[in-house]
Amino acid sequence: MLDNLKKILNEDQDPKAIEKITSKLDNLLMTNEEIGYIAVQKKPAVTIFPDSIVVTNKRIILCKPKNLGLSMEFMDYDWDDIAASFVKEGILGADFTFTTKSELTHTVDYLPKNQARKLYTFAKEQLDLLKNPIATPSTVEEVKPAVETPVAEEVEEIAAEEVTNFAEIMPATPSYTSYEEPLVETANTSPAERKLSELSQDELFEKLQNYKKLLDNGLILQGEYDTLKKEILSNM
Repeated sequence: MLDNLKKILNEDQDPKAIEKITSKLDNLLMTNEEIGYIAVQKKPAVTIFPDSIVVTNKRIILCKPKNLGLSMEFMDYDWDDIAASFVKEGILGADFTFTTKSELTHTVDYLPKNQARKLYTFAKEQLDLLKNPIATPSTVEEVKPAVETPVAEEVEEIAAEEVTNFAEIMPATPSYTSYEEPLVETANTSPAERKLSELSQDELFEKLQNYKKLLDNGLILQGEYDTLKKEILSNM
């Protein structure tokens, strides 16, 4: 805080005015709040108790002396409530104006031009930080390994297991055809040499049931069953 005050005093500020303002602010500053700049009115006529404006890293504070300087009125506005700030320079000084999101407007006039410009620059920086917060490098480094590395390893392992498992199952398919004809013949041994047209309704129905059992047990394919079923139904 002392370093910031030294910079302010190097700009032809009134040391007594700055000392009085800072002594009043000592009990008002919040935790981790630092004064960024103080600008004090300098009217053409002699002003014993000038108004001043203080900007910190958290808010704007308007300071107005009351009761012949024995007390001071403070009004503060957080940066997230500030909509915009402006500076208007004239012959006798500059006006610093800021508006809030609730459409309130406050102006401190007769500020030295150099002070008004630095006040505006500080306010602009604080508003830009609210709109574009800077991401710290530590947060970026923590997120990347947690999301990318474990997922890539799991996908590779699962894919390898699935391919080998399917490769082991594939050779079992030819067994369907090797058992197809003997099982059909054993299920219909008595009418094996007779044509479908020579079988009775009960025999045809029994033959259809046998084919259905073969299909359910996975010994014939669905297409083969449909063909046999169609032939039997045409003779019933």
